[in-house]
Amino acid sequence: MGQYILRRILYWIPALLLLALTVYALAFYGAGDPIKLMFLREEGDVTYDAQRLDAIRREKGLDRPFLVQFGEYTWHLVQGDLGMSVISGRSVNDMVGATAPVSFQIGLATVILVAILGIPLGIIAGLNHNNWIDNSILGSALFISGVPSYVVGPMLMVFLVLGLGIMKTTPYGWEGLFSKKAILPMFVMVFGSIAIIIRQTRSGVLEVLSEDYVRTARAKGVPEFMVIVRHMLRPVLTPVVTVLGQMLIGIVNGAIIVEKIFGIPGLGRLTIDFTYGVDYPVIVAITLIGAFLVMALNLLVDITYPLLDPRAAQAMTGVED
Repeated sequence: MGQYILRRILYWIPALLLLALTVYALAFYGAGDPIKLMFLREEGDVTYDAQRLDAIRREKGLDRPFLVQFGEYTWHLVQGDLGMSVISGRSVNDMVGATAPVSFQIGLATVILVAILGIPLGIIAGLNHNNWIDNSILGSALFISGVPSYVVGPMLMVFLVLGLGIMKTTPYGWEGLFSKKAILPMFVMVFGSIAIIIRQTRSGVLEVLSEDYVRTARAKGVPEFMVIVRHMLRPVLTPVVTVLGQMLIGIVNGAIIVEKIFGIPGLGRLTIDFTYGVDYPVIVAITLIGAFLVMALNLLVDITYPLLDPRAAQAMTGVED
C-alpha cells in the first residue's frame, strides 16, 4: 500500500507542472492583456496611454518573454510560492489561504449532509422497489436533479426573506459554517447533489437484493435490519464512496454560481473575479489547486476502497486471487 501511494504521488509532480505550463500559456497568449483590462476596470475608459501601460508592464515584469516569466513562476512554485496577483498586487498564497478554507468547509459539509440524507433514502427506495415509497423518492430525486442552482438560490432568497420573513436579513455574505447565512447556500448545494446519491444507493440495493447470500439470510429468518447492516451495506456503499469523492471534487471546484449568488468569499468567487482580469498567477494557482484536489481525493477513494472490498486491496498490491 505504501509503495502504491508513493508511486501515485510521484506521478503528480510532472502532471501538475505540465498543467501549470498549459494554463499559463493559454492565459499568456490567448486571454488578453491583463494590464489593459485592469486599466479599463479602474479608469472606465477605452482609451489607453501606451507609455503608461508599458511602464506598468515593466514594473510587474510582464514585458519579458513567456519562457522567462514561466521559468521564474515555476521556480517560486516549487518553493511553495504561488506568486503575486497582477491585478491586486497581493500574495496569491494569502488570497488562496483566505478563500480555500471556506470552499472546503462548504464542500465537506455538503457531502456529509448528502451522505446522511441520501444513503438512507436510497436504501429505503431500493427496499420498497416499485411501490409508492420508491416512486415518491425516485420522482423527487429526478425533479431535484433537474433544477439548477442558479434558479434554486434566488428563489429561496426571495421566498424565505421576502415571502415568509423567516430570515430577517438577506443571507448574503459569510459568517461561518454554523451561522444563519450558511443555511441557504448549504441547502442549495445539498439540493443539487442529493439526487445522485439516492439513485446510486438505490441501484446498489437492487443489485445486492438479487444476490444469493441475501436471499439465504432472509430465508433463515435473519431480521431485516441485520440483513441490511451485515450483508447489504458494505457492497452498496463501495460504489457510493467513489461517487461521494467525485462529488466533493465537483462541489469545491464547481461552487462558482452558489458562491457568487450568496456573496461567499470562496475559491469560486475568486475564480470569477480574477479570471475576468486574466490574472495569470491566480488562474494557474486555482487550476493547480483544483487538479491537486482531484488527485488527492481520487487517491483517498482508492485507499478507502479496500476497507469496503478486500478484492480491491489485492488488485492494488498485485496479488491474484
